[in-house]
Amino acid sequence: MRDIEAIKYITNEDARKVDSIKSSVEFIDKKVVKKVRNFHKSFAEYKVTPLHSLNELSKELGVGKIWVKDESYRFGLNAFKVLGGSYAVGKYLADKLNMDISELSFEKLRSKEIKEKLGDITFVTATDGNHGRGIAWASKQLGQKSVVFMPKGSSEVRLNNIRKEGAEASITDLNYDDAVRLANKYANEHNGVMVQDSAWEGYTDIPTWIMQGYATLIDEAIEQIKEEGEEIPTHVFLQAGVGSFAGSIQGYLASEYGANRPITTIVEPNEAACIFNSVNQKDGKPHAVTGYMPTIMAGLACGEPNIVSWGILRDYADMYISCPDYVTARGMRILGNPLKGDPKVISGESGAVCLGMMSLILQDNNLKEISQKLNINKNSKILIISTEGDTDPVSYRKIVWDGAYASI
Repeated sequence: MRDIEAIKYITNEDARKVDSIKSSVEFIDKKVVKKVRNFHKSFAEYKVTPLHSLNELSKELGVGKIWVKDESYRFGLNAFKVLGGSYAVGKYLADKLNMDISELSFEKLRSKEIKEKLGDITFVTATDGNHGRGIAWASKQLGQKSVVFMPKGSSEVRLNNIRKEGAEASITDLNYDDAVRLANKYANEHNGVMVQDSAWEGYTDIPTWIMQGYATLIDEAIEQIKEEGEEIPTHVFLQAGVGSFAGSIQGYLASEYGANRPITTIVEPNEAACIFNSVNQKDGKPHAVTGYMPTIMAGLACGEPNIVSWGILRDYADMYISCPDYVTARGMRILGNPLKGDPKVISGESGAVCLGMMSLILQDNNLKEISQKLNINKNSKILIISTEGDTDPVSYRKIVWDGAYASI
């Protein structure tokens, strides 16, 4: 019997004591997104990732449409994170050259002339895997060095994939947030450049650039939806760790559509639900989750909200859900074993949680109240973003083949 009581939710309406001026989303407006897209288009590896229509699953769950944006195809790195890391590195180098990033293609940044102007740079970061691999890849492409710190319990497969991109990488005995502090200390002591999607007082520029970089994937998705003859989704589900990815997508939708934006739900693992816990405090401030975070959703095992994205998620999201690991395991199995006629999607532990959560909301009568509050019905058109593929193949097989973290 699945533990439904382990799934908790709070609506924006319940969370907010007093309405105040909403956080600005100008940092991710049309002008910025155009620059981001153009920069990514300058990569030889750039291709728009697939947007799958799960039409049979839509019928099964009683909704109008389900789209899944499949980021396992991004730059051959099996995850979306490289979008943010590469753009932040590009912005940093553009600033160092006193140039606007619109004047610099990725190829130009890789040129001998630019490398000589810049000299040697070491980019430093902390990661559970995907972000660090993206930073390592971008650094290697630009002829620069990278140093990557990983939290306790990180996958050896992910560590080795980072090392294959030329990084000096290691698994620490720290949780994610303490690994970030270690990376920052290393960067300060070794004249390195910290490239992190976490943000704190005095460190907001690079995290903002990373969030802007993520906008490429939602801009692509909206473009693809329109090419199908649709307008925009009625609902979007977004997974959150520190909240950078979710804040980026939420900020884009708020900037682009204002009051007509889709209804958005933020989903996190119980062990690391820093956004959920923060909104649940109802004081409008971010609150950290501390200690060890033993969730299989490694990419979401983060305890301290990004202060750049926090206000956006607080002000514009409609619901916040905290859930156990079986929810994402269910999502992985549904996507990997689709109904006849639907495409197969390989989605990892941090990529499938939103699909798993949505399916339970629509199929389990004990969660009916959630679907009602979200106004999900037969006409709803729902966008899910699978942010990673099987970045840890061993864990993926244990879940999808062997039934680990059963949802019954």
